Amino acid sequence: MSIYVGNLSYEVKEDDLRQVFAEYGTVKNVQLPIDRETDRMRGFGFVEMESNAEETAAIEALNNAEWMGRSLKVNKAKPKIGGSSSGGRRGDSSRRD
Repeated sequence: MSIYVGNLSYEVKEDDLRQVFAEYGTVKNVQLPIDRETDRMRGFGFVEMESNAEETAAIEALNNAEWMGRSLKVNKAKPKIGGSSSGGRRGDSSRRD
């Protein structure tokens, strides 16, 4: 299972996020997606912890918590469904279905 962390400051680094979540257990992995066009962090990330109990504790403690001037949105990450078809085509944001 993975934790979704939204409304992150664009200044946050993987080590910053790892330190915050380490207070609730062992952090196995941290991912901060980067926008391909701007080469800037996208404002959200994913954290994977050692156990479900640690993840639950982190979610309960950090959801809506104030960090780096932002109110965090922390919850269980939803599974990615179907590869590229779920995200639309790049550069086609004005298209309405």
